[in-house]
Amino acid sequence: MKKSELFFAALLIPIDFLMILLAGTTAYFLRFETFFKDIRPTTFIWTFKEYLGLIIIVACIWIIIFSFNKLYSVCNIRKKISDEFLKIFGTVSIGMIFVIIYIFFYKELFASRFIVLSVWILSIFYIFIGRLLIRFLQKWLYKFNYGIHRIIVIGKNREAEIIVAELYKNPSLGYKIVDRIEIINQDIDLENRLLKIQESSNIDEIIQADSGLSKEINQQIKEFCQEHHFIFKYAADLFNTQISNIHIDTIAGIPIIEIKKTPLDGWGKIIKRIFDIIGSLIGIIVFSLLMILTAIAIKIDSKGSVFFKYKRIGQKGEPFTYFKFRSMIDGAHNLRYTKEWLAKNIRNDGPMIKFENDPRVTKVGKFIRKFSIDELAEFFLVLVGKMSLVGPRPHEIEEVEKYQKHHKRLLDIKPGMTGMAQISGRSDLDFEEETRLDVYYIENWSLLLDLKIFLKTPLAVFKQRKTE
Repeated sequence: MKKSELFFAALLIPIDFLMILLAGTTAYFLRFETFFKDIRPTTFIWTFKEYLGLIIIVACIWIIIFSFNKLYSVCNIRKKISDEFLKIFGTVSIGMIFVIIYIFFYKELFASRFIVLSVWILSIFYIFIGRLLIRFLQKWLYKFNYGIHRIIVIGKNREAEIIVAELYKNPSLGYKIVDRIEIINQDIDLENRLLKIQESSNIDEIIQADSGLSKEINQQIKEFCQEHHFIFKYAADLFNTQISNIHIDTIAGIPIIEIKKTPLDGWGKIIKRIFDIIGSLIGIIVFSLLMILTAIAIKIDSKGSVFFKYKRIGQKGEPFTYFKFRSMIDGAHNLRYTKEWLAKNIRNDGPMIKFENDPRVTKVGKFIRKFSIDELAEFFLVLVGKMSLVGPRPHEIEEVEKYQKHHKRLLDIKPGMTGMAQISGRSDLDFEEETRLDVYYIENWSLLLDLKIFLKTPLAVFKQRKTE
């Protein structure tokens, strides 16, 4: 999901809220400040301050109703304008029903049928205008390739021809075809061909439209997308098996199915980011004194920087500068991958490296590692968006280079300070078990699951690990 799409989806909420307030304000002045007042005098006059308070409450309730009716879908821009208008009409009408029920039970508080009718009509009109402006802005940015989906279309059949023609004809859909692969068979090195395209053009999605390809090639394409973090979409009925966690869109009337790697997409990503910002700010404030004392203790105990910085791999395989409180002697990381030290590695189950009774660990380092105090600095990485509070462990470049294909699923989302693996055994789990738990988290994400993991983390920290 493009960041621009998340931005515009989130922008719809304040825009709708303002449009409802504008509709209510317009209705008020039409009723009390125009010739309508002379035609039919009011039996009572509300102050604008009192009225505005009620409209704000109505707007908040309507926004909730809108969200339940999926008016904030990230892909709304690709819906027909007529369909969006009908959905706005229906949803605003539902919201107005709640207002009418309120009036029915509390007649003495509100009695202007003109305002009720005006707010209903004006809300539909203003909200629709707001949506049109957002659509116009988003489509205008497509001209500068901002937010555009760069895709490869695979297939030479009728469906593929229709999809390609539609995307070329309507660039406002937000897709740009950077290449097309028409013929695929067992003799073609598909993976290398796709990689070459990726090197020359930054690909976002692959649409598989040819239902005549073998199941083996279909599976190969799907696995390639998983490994290299592309969105995989296919024409309906391409796969005979039932697949959960899918999103269905249409291009030129042809159903296009996207296999979602994780529920952590669209609004899930926005909610998780808000959770991360709030949680990291609270963490920084709560642990600020402890972090200051840790920094002082590290400087007193050994020479070197307070922080240990190096590159780790984040979402979609992108490297980022990772840092935590230094728990080893200065320069210890340079010894990690020498032959002498690799021979001492006690983890032979995967790409990770660990040493028992590591002599590089300082006195202060041993204490802060035992209680994960060295990782408190990660709150700052969460705040700036490089990590998340909950997610897979961030691995080093050398470790990721040794990943097998199925391990690359761990890079579908941001790495986390804590996660399923950490609360289930910390560093005592073998790598495959850790991967299995993290993949489960990726495929079954929910905000409730994040909260459960985060609340269980302190208990996991205070459990003694088998190896230090």
